[in-house]
Amino acid sequence: MIVRVVVIGDVLLDRDIEGDVHRVAPDAPVPVVEVGTVAERAGGAGLAAIQLANRPDVEVRLVTALADDEPAKRLSALLTDRLTVTQIATAPGTRCKTRIRSNGQSVLRMDIEAAAEISDDPDLTLLEAELEDADAVLVSDYAGGLTTHPGIRSVLHRWASQRAMVWDPHPRGGTPVPGLTLVTPNTSEARAFGPDPRAPLDELAGQLRDLWQAWAVAITDGPNGVFTASSGPVSFTPSPFEHHGDACGAGDRFAATVAARLGAGAVVRTAIQDAVDDTAAWLRAGGVNATAAPDATAVRELDAGELIRRVHATGGTVVATGGCFDVLHAGHIACLQAARRLGDALVVLVNSDASVQRLKGADRPVNPIADRCRVLRSLREVDAVAVFGGNDPCELLDQLRPDVWVKGGDYAGEQLPEAQIVKSWGGRVVVVPYLDGRSTSAILDGRKIG
Repeated sequence: MIVRVVVIGDVLLDRDIEGDVHRVAPDAPVPVVEVGTVAERAGGAGLAAIQLANRPDVEVRLVTALADDEPAKRLSALLTDRLTVTQIATAPGTRCKTRIRSNGQSVLRMDIEAAAEISDDPDLTLLEAELEDADAVLVSDYAGGLTTHPGIRSVLHRWASQRAMVWDPHPRGGTPVPGLTLVTPNTSEARAFGPDPRAPLDELAGQLRDLWQAWAVAITDGPNGVFTASSGPVSFTPSPFEHHGDACGAGDRFAATVAARLGAGAVVRTAIQDAVDDTAAWLRAGGVNATAAPDATAVRELDAGELIRRVHATGGTVVATGGCFDVLHAGHIACLQAARRLGDALVVLVNSDASVQRLKGADRPVNPIADRCRVLRSLREVDAVAVFGGNDPCELLDQLRPDVWVKGGDYAGEQLPEAQIVKSWGGRVVVVPYLDGRSTSAILDGRKIG
């Protein structure tokens, strides 16, 4: 089934300047960035639309206003190479955001702004035609004037009750029209709009739902998760992992996924759960810097092999460890924490159910592989999980080839069956100690620890 999604909103030109910092300027206490690469991409509603264009089950059309200037020509080329663009108005100028970054961190951002209005009367007939063919609509407001134009607002208000419509608001943009399926402010936006900005987020979500007369409001709370007010009590959907890096574009990704899932017929709560999982996987995969990858799709969990390729591409170190992890205990956690400190990403190799049964007996595992993987993925130390079916992980290790293999216990590295194969590609073996007395067998036997 192909879902047709119309994205309407303001587009920006985003520019990333990547470089190295080795010194401070002699005339001021500022870092000197030696420019390495310069990359441009579509931002704002353009980024949300491209997120959808990367999905094989979505047909996306972008409805927007473009300026008549040189940045707009570059922006138009970036967009029309990926999706269909319908221009319904002229923008007074192209807004540009330039991030100067070093070693994955932003050093400075420079913005070129334009008047927050469109320069002529929009072609509402074109807008109506696009909405007529849509399964879902995403209004991606970046305070550029589209959502504040009375004619556009009137059209969106009329269609809000006829289509699954998601509104991603901006504090300087237009107020969401009544009747929307879902509004998706982040925490700061919710507090800017809310009648009681100091209210807890669950209460604030309910206040905004009533204020905006929406079917549901979902407040995205960064790496924590999402508070959703619809019918019944407010629900909280936690993020499957805590992301601390560059989260640029995560809100666009979330809103785009929600719109696509609603267009496919999902109920709001299911669409939000899918969007939370998808956004987390996207951030694990590199976030906005991975947007242009031809294989960037909506996956629930990042594949271990893909994670390793991405980390190695940036010169990082991948650590792997393995085990049954049948009943997770403090000894496991200590091992995983130690392993994660040895590199930039940690992959956990887990015995399949059949493998555990062969090694531990007919009454094991206690927890099936799906549950064991889910628990491991929930840990912030763990970046990816892979399952193997043999008695040892050697075959899977040879496929993944991490830089470091970590084992918990009292052995010399050479005693491990995996040692030789890890060393065959130049990998290292590191042994970390278990906590005394901690073992799954002891727990199952009811023995006291310590």
